Amino acid sequence: MVKRDFGRIGVLMGGISREREISLKSGNAVYKVLKEAGFDVVALDINSPDIQENIQKILSSKIEVAFIALHGKFGEDGTMQKILEELNIPYTGSGVLASKLALDKVLSHRYFQMAGLNVPPYIVINKDDFRDKIDLEKFNFPLVVKPATEGSSIGVSIVEDKEGLIKSIEFAFSFDERVIIEEYIKGRELTVGILDEKPLPIIEIVPKKSFFDYEAKYTKGLTDYIVPAKIEQRLASKVKNSALFAHKSLGCFGFSRVDMILKEDKVYVLEVNTIPGLTETSLLPKAAQAEGISFLELCLKLIESSFKRNKITTKV
Repeated sequence: MVKRDFGRIGVLMGGISREREISLKSGNAVYKVLKEAGFDVVALDINSPDIQENIQKILSSKIEVAFIALHGKFGEDGTMQKILEELNIPYTGSGVLASKLALDKVLSHRYFQMAGLNVPPYIVINKDDFRDKIDLEKFNFPLVVKPATEGSSIGVSIVEDKEGLIKSIEFAFSFDERVIIEEYIKGRELTVGILDEKPLPIIEIVPKKSFFDYEAKYTKGLTDYIVPAKIEQRLASKVKNSALFAHKSLGCFGFSRVDMILKEDKVYVLEVNTIPGLTETSLLPKAAQAEGISFLELCLKLIESSFKRNKITTKV
């Protein structure tokens, strides 16, 4: 591998969302692998919602490119991307609008539908008037209840009956002003990483709990991952094409991870993660490894893509 001089790389991690601890793990993994490879890299813990404070922190670090390892609100919703664009600092991943669309499950569902992709049947309810508008008789159980703008399955419930529905809705409203209620699609849970606008090998997620919740995602041993997933070629192509189309439909760039359900031969798109987990054992790096791309090579590809988008020539 030819080592490129990217200048000083700032790994932005932490953030102020409920995914802060996961972000710190992602950021530290990226920082460590770049530091060990001899790159000029600094770790920046973003721990304040104050825009000016963050601008000052970024400017004082004298970074020339930002590796965004922030999950959730402020880091994954276009806010940090907008700050970096105003500072004319190239950054990894999707731009302002695509980031905003992807984190908002209501908006992304609409974009997926406009693109002709399948999504689970759903409704959206608002916190201030949901009791007046919700008709329990119209729902076919089980259902999935989730906040509109949280990641890592935070606030998500699978509901089996009417009695549990209101409780799950109120729980989701403790995280967001809008809640999305989806029909539960029973099928194979799949995820596809996108890198350089191409799909990586499919991963099948097999949680040992009832569903792939926060605990199942981040507790060792609670979930099995099959990489690559054992799917016949025709369906595998369909899954990969759906993932790439979902990524492009939101205007995502560089990389993402698309979560889907495969029921028989129908693919349902659930969401696009513009900044998925980035530890060496996270799903995107697992998929890259199956393609022969090491964790260091993955990180370097993401940094290179930031310069391509910003049309800035790096020194070789």
